[in-house]
Amino acid sequence: MKAERTLPACYAQVVVDTNVLISAALSPDGAPARLLRRLHRESRLVFAPATFAELETRLWKPKFDSWLSIEERQQYLRIYSSIANWLDDAAARQQWSRDRNDDMFIDLARRAGASRLISGDDDLLCLDPLGDLRILTPRAALDEITGAGAP
Repeated sequence: MKAERTLPACYAQVVVDTNVLISAALSPDGAPARLLRRLHRESRLVFAPATFAELETRLWKPKFDSWLSIEERQQYLRIYSSIANWLDDAAARQQWSRDRNDDMFIDLARRAGASRLISGDDDLLCLDPLGDLRILTPRAALDEITGAGAP
């Protein structure tokens, strides 16, 4: 059995966009879920009340009723709430993204000193890199963690 590599230091604190968190809940074998399992063991996910509220609001949409039970959604939210590194909300001082609603994730990552923001949103991904902040898909983050594609 191949031993897992230790997470690179750049993953000590990570901001994960809502779409990745929901994808992980819906598809436990997909790249988002595999990435989050690694991050749970060796990293801290960073949330602010606004980013968590977005997750909560979206997760309770009726379109997910056939995928996730009420109990599963409650447990999912409890887990993330309890393991997160919490920062206060702060109004984004600058607009980076084409979608102003995405700026809260960039602002949170910068305030937390995180160097990785994981997203599946093209409005964020097109900004990579943003100074010292890398904005990666779950697959790209997994590849970076595992060294896939490294020489």
